[in-house]
Amino acid sequence: MLSLFQTSQPMVLSKKPFLSPMVLKSVVLGALYSMMFIKTKRSLLCLCLASALSILPAESSMAEPNRTDLPDMGTVASSTLSISKELQYGDAYMRILRATQPIINDPVMNQYLDDLGHRLVAHADNVKTPFQFILINNHVINAFAFFGGHVALHSGLFLHTHSESELASVMAHEISHITQRHLARRMEDEARNTPATVAAIAGSLLLAIASPQAGIAAINATMAGHIQGQLNYSRSNEQEADRFGMRTLEKSGFNVMAMPNFFSRLAAQYRYSSKPPQMLLTHPLPQSRITDTRQRAQQYQPHHPAPSLSFYLAKARVIARYSGLKTESALDWFSRHKKNAPTAMKPAFDYGQALVYLDTDKLSQSKNLLMPLWKQDPDNPFYLDAMSDLYLALKEGKQAQTMLSNALENNPKNAILLINYANVLYEEKNFQQAIHVLQRYTHTHPSDVNGWDLLSKANSRLGNEQEVLAARGEILALKAQWTKAIQYYTQASQLAKLGSLEQARYDARIDQLLVQRDRFTALQKN
Repeated sequence: MLSLFQTSQPMVLSKKPFLSPMVLKSVVLGALYSMMFIKTKRSLLCLCLASALSILPAESSMAEPNRTDLPDMGTVASSTLSISKELQYGDAYMRILRATQPIINDPVMNQYLDDLGHRLVAHADNVKTPFQFILINNHVINAFAFFGGHVALHSGLFLHTHSESELASVMAHEISHITQRHLARRMEDEARNTPATVAAIAGSLLLAIASPQAGIAAINATMAGHIQGQLNYSRSNEQEADRFGMRTLEKSGFNVMAMPNFFSRLAAQYRYSSKPPQMLLTHPLPQSRITDTRQRAQQYQPHHPAPSLSFYLAKARVIARYSGLKTESALDWFSRHKKNAPTAMKPAFDYGQALVYLDTDKLSQSKNLLMPLWKQDPDNPFYLDAMSDLYLALKEGKQAQTMLSNALENNPKNAILLINYANVLYEEKNFQQAIHVLQRYTHTHPSDVNGWDLLSKANSRLGNEQEVLAARGEILALKAQWTKAIQYYTQASQLAKLGSLEQARYDARIDQLLVQRDRFTALQKN
């Protein structure tokens, strides 16, 4: 996996060489030096991860920002790690992350990141996979990319980025790691220099993530010893990710100066810190990289997009609900920062305070702030979600149902509206109607744990035990807990009427889960 300012994938020379002879020589010597550390599978894994997560930049001549003769990697590394296989690994890693990391299953935040991420992907080069963006509840500043188009962001990024362009610069960098297949290229290179295959290296990485004893943080801590031997690879990967990321940023309408500005502020903030973030301890941000990105950004035409209310609202939601701040501290933060905020962005600070009041059952204060915001911008998903929760807290579920029903007429496929509508129906004890909505929702959003959890609860209230087991089985499968998932579906099949359509559906799903389990196991055994 690739971390923010890190390499994400293996390095293989393209048909159009872009390394100088001297740099190429350094790359080879660095690889040979690294091989001295390989004595066990664990050493091999650490080496793979070290190369994938190192962040030192490349020193290279500047290229014109709008030139199109950037290295064309095509489907490099596909000879031993195809795109389809990469997608399988990505799916497996994602299931493990759901089981081991505090992923924020917040439909509002998910939609914001999805919209922002796909705006960037639409302007990225060499996109070969679908993309999925994940938010992890972690105050440490970090982001990483891994197989299959997965980009994970720590919630701490919202606490330290000052604009949507800065957040987008981090995402564009990680997107570029994926489009340039840095992890696959690096792993293929390791396979050429060791007895292991790419599949074995990837399988070892999969096992390490799954192992409680080797959690991701512990693995990160072991990388420092191997970084020196990987500098040339990491510099090339980081330079490439910065370059492609900045180009994507500009084409998507963001301020390219946001990238060096964020890098510079982050480096300055922790320059004299006795305890900088773990990312900066293992993956330092040298001045040479900041200088390189600033010089490159200055070659683009200046562009200063208007501040994004959606970004400010997302930031406010993170501070109110995921920052760990106590009530008074959070309210004080919103009050202080509202004073200096642009006028058009001030509603976000009222929204943040409204969430704090809502979550602490101070409903009248929350209503006084939320109601004017919603009336002024009735289609805003941030406000609709909060108003839905407020109405339910006020025991005014009918009003919430009417509000969401009207909103769905204009946007019938919106995930935020659908899951909130289903929740309102459930709270209003319209269980059968809620199930009808949730059946459609889980069909179109099968990876959303919220939908399956609510579907399980609604069926439980109606005594549909077999459907409860099926929904819980889906949640277990999303976390790679295959044996339990199959057991739950087996129990559901046993409860269903013999020969019924329900039993046939459960049995068919059991067959699918068995195939998925075997494929998952095979990835680990490679």
